[in-house]
Amino acid sequence: MAYQYYPGHMTKALRNMENDIKLIDLVIEVLDSRAPLSSRNPNIDNLAKGKYRLIVLNKSDLSDPAVNALWKEYFEKNGFGVLEVNSKDSRSLKNFDRTICEVCREKLERDKRRGIRQRPIKAMICGIPNVGKSTFINTVSGKSGAKTGNKPGVTRGNQWISLGSSAELLDTPGILWPKFEDESVGMKLALLGSINDDILDLEELSYSALDFMKKEYPDLLKKRFSDDLDTDMSDDELLREMAVIRNIKAKGNEPDIRRMSLIFMDELRSGKIGRFSLERPLV
Repeated sequence: MAYQYYPGHMTKALRNMENDIKLIDLVIEVLDSRAPLSSRNPNIDNLAKGKYRLIVLNKSDLSDPAVNALWKEYFEKNGFGVLEVNSKDSRSLKNFDRTICEVCREKLERDKRRGIRQRPIKAMICGIPNVGKSTFINTVSGKSGAKTGNKPGVTRGNQWISLGSSAELLDTPGILWPKFEDESVGMKLALLGSINDDILDLEELSYSALDFMKKEYPDLLKKRFSDDLDTDMSDDELLREMAVIRNIKAKGNEPDIRRMSLIFMDELRSGKIGRFSLERPLV
């Protein structure tokens, strides 16, 4: 299955970001903590050259906590400030102001030496679709100025949000890149909801997701569906058994494998099946 998705507005969005970057002190990159590398737009590193950097590992309540710690260490070793957050929970963002001040300490000290005080840090918020950028901004600002939604591509235009005297945030639309060189990256982004479902075969995608969960997190499947679930079965057999357990039937009283596959995808994405990570940092 092809996973490419690059609508025209993304080209314009990237061009606007390239124009705005000269105004920016700090680039904040919001990633999905379940797949931090795959959810990084490779264009951002080039765009953000010479700027302070902060990685936000968002949706950390949905990802494997042990793997979250590995990613935090990985990005810190590569020179990024890192925040591990659940943007829907304001408590996880209580250190945000302090973190951006730490990341931009050199700038703040330089301003102080020059007699410049209380000039807010100008930060650009970047991220691919559906990583929770708008929810993140709404939570840190205590407002609802940035639109939110459960579909990729809700934010279409750049907008500034003030955090008082500490920072001003430039929200930008979620942008992908024109071609995924590695097909597994596209699969992971599709699984996480960063590619429009309308162009995907969700049933086919569910087989890839189920195959991953069987290999990496079989205990989560058993906990969600049945302790007796045999995760060594083929994907078809396993979906059939899951449909039997849930009493999901099609015409003729047969287990409805297609509907079960869609339910499985919904529950996996929403965290109902449990916390998982699709990738780990390379050692």
